[in-house]
Amino acid sequence: MGKNKNNVIGTILIIIAACFWGTMGIFVRTLGEYGFSSIQIVSIRVTLAALIFAMILLIKDRSGFKIRLKDIPLFLGLGFGSILFFTVCYFTAIKMMSLSTAAILLYTSPIWIMLMSVLFFHEKLDRKKIIALILAFAGCVLVSGLSGNGITLVGLLIGLGSGLGYGLYSILGTIALRKYSPFTVTTYTFIFASVGSWLICRPSDMFSKFSNANSIGFLLFFCILTAFITAVIPFLTYTLGLKNVEPSKAGIIATIEPLVATLIGIVIFSEPLTIMSGCGIVLIISAIIVLSIKKKTERS
Repeated sequence: MGKNKNNVIGTILIIIAACFWGTMGIFVRTLGEYGFSSIQIVSIRVTLAALIFAMILLIKDRSGFKIRLKDIPLFLGLGFGSILFFTVCYFTAIKMMSLSTAAILLYTSPIWIMLMSVLFFHEKLDRKKIIALILAFAGCVLVSGLSGNGITLVGLLIGLGSGLGYGLYSILGTIALRKYSPFTVTTYTFIFASVGSWLICRPSDMFSKFSNANSIGFLLFFCILTAFITAVIPFLTYTLGLKNVEPSKAGIIATIEPLVATLIGIVIFSEPLTIMSGCGIVLIISAIIVLSIKKKTERS
């Protein structure tokens, strides 16, 4: 009974994370209007998130800053190999192809997670997971759209790289959680990601955009809000959810993100809801329902 309750809580936390991630477009579009490049928006987001996570850890448990030297490669993998790598690949893919195609390639992440989970964690690839995976991916394709003309091999590989890096967080995060608290994991993940981002964001150009802004105070507030809404809250809740939910299952549940992004596009940006998008939303919800169904033997 207790295990099932923890599983439900973990699932809810992952859904919350996906909902917050789904708001990304609002913040990226707004910061883009100030002239920030995609990489600079990434740097602002991960740097401020790292500072916020560090303050939370400082208040909650200072001993959480202690990590073993042998585990530094693990956090490098989380920061550089997952967060920074997938974000850079994703924004690069957006510039090379249509947004819908880039989104479809990003949401190959559940496939990567499932394959890596079987390989590293020896998870069982049962029929329920396969059905849910097919429903979720098909839903993402329909929600994102099917316009993908002109895609190149390089663009395809970069797009698939975003999905791989996105999925890698679930795998490496699960390993890290065996040794450290979710607060330690998220703090060091974003510290390493922020350090890496400063190597590619052209800092002088980024700071000049702050100095040229009409209201620096509002811009700074909005940047902090961006970090909270699109990084701190979702990554913390997702990491907490990983403590009780298998990585492959978590990856499928997180595909609710494009559903939320689509709804935000309809409500805030007056984007039309097509029949295909509606069908995609139904398929994504169906995938989550399939994963939540318990066999009689599991309930007893």
